[in-house]
Amino acid sequence: MLTNYRGLHLVQAARNLRHNHKYHPSNATLRLIKIFLVLLVTLTLWFMPTDWFGINNLTIIQQRVIAIFAFATLMWIFEIVSSWATSVAVIVIMLLFCTDSGILPLVNEEEVGPLLSYKGVMATFADPVIMLFIGGFVLAIAATKTGLDAQLARILLRPFGTRSEMVLLGFLLVTGLFSMFVSNTATAAMMLTFLTPVFRQLPPEGKGRVALALSIPIAANLGGMGTPIGTPPNNIALKYLNDPEGLNMNLGFGQWMMFMFPLVIILLFISWMILKKMFPFTQKTIELNIDGEMKKGFHANVVIVTFFVTIALWLTDRFTGINANTVAMIPFCIFALTGVITKRDLEQINWSVIWMVAGGFALGYGLNKSGLAENAIESIPFDTFSPLLILILGGAICYLLSNFISNSATAALLMPILAIVCGAMGDKLDPIGGTATVLIGVAIAASSAMILPISTPPNALAFSTNLVQQKDMAKIGFIMGMISMVLGFGLVYLMGIIKVL
Repeated sequence: MLTNYRGLHLVQAARNLRHNHKYHPSNATLRLIKIFLVLLVTLTLWFMPTDWFGINNLTIIQQRVIAIFAFATLMWIFEIVSSWATSVAVIVIMLLFCTDSGILPLVNEEEVGPLLSYKGVMATFADPVIMLFIGGFVLAIAATKTGLDAQLARILLRPFGTRSEMVLLGFLLVTGLFSMFVSNTATAAMMLTFLTPVFRQLPPEGKGRVALALSIPIAANLGGMGTPIGTPPNNIALKYLNDPEGLNMNLGFGQWMMFMFPLVIILLFISWMILKKMFPFTQKTIELNIDGEMKKGFHANVVIVTFFVTIALWLTDRFTGINANTVAMIPFCIFALTGVITKRDLEQINWSVIWMVAGGFALGYGLNKSGLAENAIESIPFDTFSPLLILILGGAICYLLSNFISNSATAALLMPILAIVCGAMGDKLDPIGGTATVLIGVAIAASSAMILPISTPPNALAFSTNLVQQKDMAKIGFIMGMISMVLGFGLVYLMGIIKVL
């Protein structure tokens, strides 16, 4: 994976850091305790009497969905295995024990309740939102393969000149912009590589190097908020907001960018002011040289045209009628037919993220198609809940979990639950801007979690340069996380109130 990306050595170092943190031999006993706890909770929920749950007319299949949901939650939180492996396990367990193609004793619907469709569970891997992911990955691969990424970075950074503080602003804005359309891991690796010669120019005792190193993960994390493809939580939120059988809000790519892009720009400027205050430069100028040339020829021209046409179609989806998921398949088709992307290049797609998200979608499918969501709505008085409490509690839980586990896993757990809660509350959410405020707010909270080196891949990449201390990352990460959530929640609330969403 990522073999075409600049900064591969940083990616490997960051992966080693995270792997050692999770699977160090000294943690073997703790891992066994976690496995025992997961099995205990899952099996207890699986076999306990259905009337103990307090949900009316709970079927055995619905009970098993609850147990599988608990299994996924604990596995993702404890990180006993990789997040994508847990998602695969969720899908397989659901297929074996909850569907019409499962173990034979389950076919008696009178005893266990209506079975899930095995085709429906498997189809979560081909959900339209998954196609949006794949389209984004393909665009990033093609841009890197032809050198378009380096060329754009060179052009976009040039106007910021050589003043150290302006170079810092340039890296913040360009990294944030790239992260809206390219994997934040790939963006952070590339931009940190461009900074390597800059680090050599700055005095080791100065704090300017720290400011530049921290600017990359901050901008990569915040920039992902700007578009639906910027980060998985955005995609997951859109799935539930636009689900024709659920909320059916028909929120488009351009509509998302209309209110999130200005938020990202504001946050990046705030980051710039805080970074240059906390880590001032002692050297006033920097000579910036970016290596790498844009390839010339037919393939390069195809990538340039397709890249900008795709973005234009995403931004104008309201006018063209082509939704973002369909648009994402256009560059895939063009690059495949013209030979820009080969079968070898497909190995660069981050399939682990796709499996991770598919497992979350399978959980949502199980909650809805088993009838569990409907039963829960009838049995639990969601309409008595405080709208503001739902927003604050959802955002706080997402923020806390995302600092320690994958933000994709966190969003995959919370979004289906919040979609059920918000659907049951109906008009009661209007004072805070409606359902969109809650779900998009949770997506913002996921991107705002950046306190630890293990919180996000860009954080790990920056930490692996050995220029950043954990206390500095925690301090700036906490400050920007709080500012991001306050401004983000406020903006989404305002947009909901004036009916932009």
